Amino acid sequence: MLDLKDSVVLLGTFSCLLLILLFIKLIWKRRQMPPGPFPLPIIGNFLQVHKHGLVPYLVKMGEAYGPVCTVYMGSRPTVVLTGYQAVKEALVDLGDDFLGRGRLPVFERVFSNGGLAMVNGTAWKQLRQFSLMTLRDFGMGKKTLEEPIQTEAQHLVEHFRRLNKQPADPSVIMNCASSNILASILIGKRYEYSDKKWMKILNNLHDAFHIINSTWGQLYDMLPNIMRVLPGPHNKIFTLIQDLEDVVKERINYNLATLEPNCPRDYIDCYLNRMEQEKDPKTPFTKMNLVATVTDMLMGASETTGITLNYGLLILIKYPEIQTKLQKEIDQAIGNGREPVVEDRNNMPYLNAFIHEIQRYSDAFPTGVMRSTTRDLFHCGYFIPKGTDVITLLTTVLRDSSQFKTPGEFNIKHFLDENGKFKKNNGFLAFSAGKRVCIGKAWFGWSCSYYSLQFYRNSP
Repeated sequence: MLDLKDSVVLLGTFSCLLLILLFIKLIWKRRQMPPGPFPLPIIGNFLQVHKHGLVPYLVKMGEAYGPVCTVYMGSRPTVVLTGYQAVKEALVDLGDDFLGRGRLPVFERVFSNGGLAMVNGTAWKQLRQFSLMTLRDFGMGKKTLEEPIQTEAQHLVEHFRRLNKQPADPSVIMNCASSNILASILIGKRYEYSDKKWMKILNNLHDAFHIINSTWGQLYDMLPNIMRVLPGPHNKIFTLIQDLEDVVKERINYNLATLEPNCPRDYIDCYLNRMEQEKDPKTPFTKMNLVATVTDMLMGASETTGITLNYGLLILIKYPEIQTKLQKEIDQAIGNGREPVVEDRNNMPYLNAFIHEIQRYSDAFPTGVMRSTTRDLFHCGYFIPKGTDVITLLTTVLRDSSQFKTPGEFNIKHFLDENGKFKKNNGFLAFSAGKRVCIGKAWFGWSCSYYSLQFYRNSP
C-alpha cells in the first residue's frame, strides 16, 4: 500500500514524464513544419499572442521567420502566410490545395459545424453553387440589385437629414442599412432604423465580435474543450448571437407555412424548395445548414460592411479635400436630374478608387477566414501536411509595399493611373481570393458605391 509521500512522488514522476513526452511530440511535429516560435505544451504560443495582440504578433512572426511560418494556436500548428506573393500563390495558383475550412471553434459551436461557411468537400461545393445561383437570381452582381440598394441609400440619407445636423453616432444605422440589402434577398424583409429589436440584435452582434477578437475569444479558439466548461465573458458570445439565430428560425418557419413553390420570395424559399427535391440522405440541404448559412451571411453583411462605411466617414472628416473632389466628380457625371445607376461608377474613377482604398485601408478582416490544406504539399519550399490550418494574413497583402506605393497611408492614387483613370491592383484581396472568396463581394462594392453617391448627390 502506497503512503501519501510515495503517491506524491509517483504523481510527480508521471507528470514529468507526460511533459517530456509532450515536448518530444512538439519537437517532432515542428521539424516537419515551416519555421516559427517554439510553443509550450497545450497552450502553444498563446502567451506571445496575448502580449502583442493576434494580428500584430502574426505580422511580427512573418517579419521574423519569412512569408511562410508556423504558430501554434493551442496544440494546433497553424501555418501563417504573409505578403502578396505567398498568399496569392496559395489562394489562386494552388487554390484547390487550400480550399478547406480550418478550425474555428467559436463558429463551429455557433453554427453547429454546419452552413456554407463551415462545411467542406462536396457538401460545400453544392451549397456554394446553389447559393451563388440563387443570390444571382435575386440580383446579386446584376443590375436588378440596383433598386433595393438605391432604396436603402435613400432611407439612409433621409435618416441623417431628419437629424437636422445634430451630433449622432452613425455606426449602428450603417450596420442596419448594410444588413437590410442582404436581408431583403435572404429573408425577404427590410428593417426600419426605429426597430428596437433589430437594432438590439445588431448591437449584440457588434459586442459578440468584440469578445471573439478579445483574449477570451482567442483562448476559446485555442483551448475549446477547456473553455467550453469554464465560466467567463466568452460564454456571452453565444447568447449574443442567439437572438439573430432565433429571427432566422422564425422566418424559416413562416416561409414553410406560407411557401408557394412556384413563386419563391427569397433565398429561404429557394432553399426550402431544394430541400423538398433532395432524395439523397446525405444531402447538405438540411434545415440546420439553412439556419447556419442565413445567420452567417447576415452577420457578415451587417458587421463588416458597416465597419467599412463608418471608416469611410472618418476618412472624409479627416480629409475634406477628398469630399470636394468627390462632390465635383459626382456633379459632373450625374448632376441632380436623375438617380444614380451602377454604370455611373465607370464614369467616376475617383469615386471608384476612393471606395477601393477605403476597403484596403480599413482592413476590416485582417486575418481572413481560416483555411486548411486538402492534401500534403510543398509551398514556398516548405512541407505542409494535409489538414493543416492556414491563416492567409490579408492585412499584409493590403499593406504590401510591392503592390502599394505608400501602404501605411490612405492614398487614393493606389487605384488611379497617371491619367487619373481607375486601375485595378493585384494586391487588393480584401475579400480573399480563389474559389472560396467572399460570396458577397459584388454586393459589397455596389452598396458602398450607392451609399457614397446618394450621400453626395443629396448633400446641401
